[in-house]
Amino acid sequence: MKYMLLIYGNEQTWDTLHAAGMEQVMEQHGKLIDELKARGEHVDDRPLTIANSRVVRVRDGVPTVTDGPFTEAKEVLAGYYIVDCASLDRATEIAARLPEAPYSPIEIREYTDPMES
Repeated sequence: MKYMLLIYGNEQTWDTLHAAGMEQVMEQHGKLIDELKARGEHVDDRPLTIANSRVVRVRDGVPTVTDGPFTEAKEVLAGYYIVDCASLDRATEIAARLPEAPYSPIEIREYTDPMES
């Protein structure tokens, strides 16, 4: 089963991670990605930036565009992993190992592929 692990964060998260040392954070991500690849569980991962982000809303057929990823949330989506693993429990185990997990929520969503239906 495929799962998307959505990594959220805010300014406090980034400040804490930078204080801990971003080299260490990136090293943790690298080790986890290597392990997931070795186990055949890694599908994809990407960091996301807020640069050039927009929010689009359509009201009465008219699109309204605003800058930023901010949809009235305290945290923003900072990145994701897609894993193909045996169970939701395994996806939860992987999510708990992300360096951001002690500071910000990691959302787990079952990944559906309409081409596989």
